[in-house]
Amino acid sequence: MKFNQRAVIPVARQPLWDFLMDVPKVARSLPGVEAVSQIDDTTYQGTLKVRVGPISLNLQGKIIVEQRDRENWRAALRAEASDRMAAGAVKSKTSMELKEISPKETELLVETDVNILGKIGEFGQPIIRKKADTMLQEFVGNIKKQLVGS
Repeated sequence: MKFNQRAVIPVARQPLWDFLMDVPKVARSLPGVEAVSQIDDTTYQGTLKVRVGPISLNLQGKIIVEQRDRENWRAALRAEASDRMAAGAVKSKTSMELKEISPKETELLVETDVNILGKIGEFGQPIIRKKADTMLQEFVGNIKKQLVGS
């Protein structure tokens, strides 16, 4: 399942880039993230609690940063997580790009390709897509609060 999302952040491109490259800080902006710890320069482990329809997931897994291209304002990461209780798993690849709109506004473009296995995958794309869109809106709101205040 592929998602393409975009959001305009009222911050200059460089400070937004710096923020987005700090994985633990970014993780605290994502709804449902409970813990993130660094394993090495590109690998992190963490826990995400999220509810999709009637199922609550407690996903535990890893995030691997595969690309940090400051010259072209692009980054990519891979995530793998599973929930033993719900017998489900998520594998995703995400890329992002920052485009300067003005000196104080940046467009964040996010493209995600996700495979959802187990019970959660049975819900179908409309429910999962709606949850992903809601999470992105909350994430962007949290970034704005952290970078520009409320």
